[in-house]
Amino acid sequence: MQIGVYGSGYLGTVISACLADFGMPVVCYDEDSSLVTAMAQGGMPFHEKNLKEIIRRSVRTGRLSYSTDIEAFVKKAHVIFMATDSPRYVEDITVRIAAMAVKEAVLVLATPVPVGTATRIEKRLKSEGTKIAVVSQPVFVTDGCAIEDFNWPDRIVLGTDSPDAVLTLKQIYRPVVMRGVPVIVTNHETAEMVREASTAFLATKISFINELASLCESVSADAVDLALALGLDKKISPRCLQPGARFGGSFVEADMDSLAQLASGNGVSLKILSAAREVNRTLSDRIVEKISHAVESLAGKQVAILGLAFKPHTNSVAGSGSIALAKHLMSEGAKVRAYDPVAIKEAQAELSSAVCYCDSPYAAAEGGDALVVGTGWPEFRALDFEKIKGLLKRPLIVDTKNLLDAVRLRAMGFQYVGVGRGSSVL
Repeated sequence: MQIGVYGSGYLGTVISACLADFGMPVVCYDEDSSLVTAMAQGGMPFHEKNLKEIIRRSVRTGRLSYSTDIEAFVKKAHVIFMATDSPRYVEDITVRIAAMAVKEAVLVLATPVPVGTATRIEKRLKSEGTKIAVVSQPVFVTDGCAIEDFNWPDRIVLGTDSPDAVLTLKQIYRPVVMRGVPVIVTNHETAEMVREASTAFLATKISFINELASLCESVSADAVDLALALGLDKKISPRCLQPGARFGGSFVEADMDSLAQLASGNGVSLKILSAAREVNRTLSDRIVEKISHAVESLAGKQVAILGLAFKPHTNSVAGSGSIALAKHLMSEGAKVRAYDPVAIKEAQAELSSAVCYCDSPYAAAEGGDALVVGTGWPEFRALDFEKIKGLLKRPLIVDTKNLLDAVRLRAMGFQYVGVGRGSSVL
């Protein structure tokens, strides 16, 4: 079964690589010939853990190839995944592709689209006499762990009224289905809403624990232990329940904007979603207050930020708390030195040239009045903190992710400030 993936952006690259790794012959199409050439040679414009190795392996074995010939791409494919990162023009492109496709082909709409998109596409296809199965399939992958998310999904959601299309996709996802992963077959609108609703719920969960973290600091409670106890409740679960976390990523804001617009257009008020977004927006304000209180005044102070990506194992800075924090610190008169293992280039596009970008955590720490852990990169735990203590003007660490060993750092003479750890640990 030949599979075609339209789009070689983040989503299309992940889908094409993972399906090829399942053993399927996959052709990935993009009209940008330079991008296609770079991808075929193992070059990627983004960082994603293990993705480059999978692409190289699949290209080498012949399971994954790239094309800029749209007609040849479409005519050879039995199943075509629409996997652009943006829903812009996706309806027109899908209709154009359907007109060229073989009669038995299945079109899978994996691009994050507003609710109602797939139904409009089907109506257009029917009006033009094109009989082809359309399936809405939200793909639940997050930056930094996309391969794991794709290979070990919690569920597969298929929006379609075609039993044949469902059987075809179950064949494609056989390695996953055979492990007992649930397959939910529903209509287009439900499938499209699942993605947006999942994003909104996780945003609410993250904002909830961050609000409780503020309360913990006022009553000498520990938000980390609180989150652990809450997460062990099987009705709640521990994922996305860490104080200091912030929701971000390539599709999160678009998902929530789309859901909010859908609700507004239908006269429904999503008050909880609005509150969650407000809590997320003000998170950097609270961190700045912590730093300002610790150093007495931010004006003229030098702050080192470790981590600029919105989460570990990705170079995406979409919705990054570190980026928001750097902007806020500079607006208060602070000087910012920053380091990230992979996201410097992306951060430079978001921040002013006033930020000093460093090639190591130690270079960032040199001469700093405070060291801020902004992204939870695991390697930050293994830093030489004796060396860092000697580089800082004052031994102050503000750990926005509660990543480091607070007891050890205090024993070394650091002033350690976490998130939601209560007055006894500030």
